[in-house]
Amino acid sequence: MKLSNNVTEFILVGLTQDVAKEKIVFVVFLFLYLATLLANLLIVLTIRYSRMLGSPMYFFLFYLSFTDACFSTTIAPRLIVDSLSKKKVISFNECMTQVFSAHFFGCLEIFVLVIMSFDRYVAICKPLRYTTIMSQRVCGILMNVAWVGSCIHSLVQVFFVLKLPFCGPNVIDHYLCEVQPLLKLACMDTHVINLLIVFNSGAICMVSFIVLIISYIFILYSLSNKSAAGRKKALSTCTSHIIVVILFFVPCIFTYTRPPLTFQVDKMVAVFYTIGTPLLNPLIYTLRNADIKKAMKKLWCKQQ
Repeated sequence: MKLSNNVTEFILVGLTQDVAKEKIVFVVFLFLYLATLLANLLIVLTIRYSRMLGSPMYFFLFYLSFTDACFSTTIAPRLIVDSLSKKKVISFNECMTQVFSAHFFGCLEIFVLVIMSFDRYVAICKPLRYTTIMSQRVCGILMNVAWVGSCIHSLVQVFFVLKLPFCGPNVIDHYLCEVQPLLKLACMDTHVINLLIVFNSGAICMVSFIVLIISYIFILYSLSNKSAAGRKKALSTCTSHIIVVILFFVPCIFTYTRPPLTFQVDKMVAVFYTIGTPLLNPLIYTLRNADIKKAMKKLWCKQQ
């Protein structure tokens, strides 16, 4: 039996339906989005044009900042525009595009963070073999795998949504097209599909988080054999990575490893990892990394 789909567009509820609060949402999130773009693009350009930042760690940081800028651009502009709209309408095709893009760049960020933890593990635990293991060729292969894996994950998410029959209700209680709210609108029992989504998105989040935690436990344990100066530098770098990992993964795990239930805090949790984390990442890495600050100053002074 062929499943019918009578819905050609969806209506987003947004963060709030209060007109006064929507104006505040517009101003606040426009500022946050512009700050996110500026901060991440500054890191991207600094790493791209600075000769001081040629190590694999900055190669991966380049892609993390690029991913953050794209991830934020996938979600923030529509939230900002919709905050001034009385009726927040998004077409079915635009909705599917947002689902794909958000999951693609979100998954890519997860893979980049995992690769960065592996890079730090090799640099700290196997320093003599670091340049051999983390060669330019290996770094390129790791990033290509991350891109392909993210694409496969996103296509699977879109495939699940396209299999859902929408035959009436089209109001999404969210500020973006996301899989979980869409499941509530489907005219069928979505229990099996939700399990598949949890296995897909939830497993990626949970397994990656566990791998990251284990890798940093090994790294922190190995620091006992380092000199005081080496221990301080390695600890500073790892602390930045751990902060970023916790800020990104905890909200993701909360969202994607549970039954298809909605809570009052869902939207704010989503704001944190879709809007907040892409802004916090460059600030955390910049404020805690002397090499990046030095490279930025050198490039800026040269331009002057």
